[in-house]
Amino acid sequence: MQLVENIYRVTEAFPAGEKFGLTAQIRRAAVSVPSNIAEGAADRTVQQFYNYLSNCIGSLNELDTQLEIAFRLRYLTEKDFIEINALLDDCLAVTFGLKKHLAKRARG
Repeated sequence: MQLVENIYRVTEAFPAGEKFGLTAQIRRAAVSVPSNIAEGAADRTVQQFYNYLSNCIGSLNELDTQLEIAFRLRYLTEKDFIEINALLDDCLAVTFGLKKHLAKRARG
């Protein structure tokens, strides 16, 4: 959730012309991460939850690419870019860890 909050904060400063472009894509990818976790954890099988977590990892990688583009276009400060990338890396680590735990659970 902290990642989503930070994404919304920094994208407020993006150019108005990006409202339906990069801003929307970045926000959508960020919001999809906690949304997929919530949906996957909601009375699903272990395999289904695992698949939702795979979607999260895809969204986090998509977000990583979009943030790199925004940084290269100078829409993000270096400070914000580094801060958000650290959060993104934390989210990836936790999500991979949870997937690993679920895989062990599925094997018994």
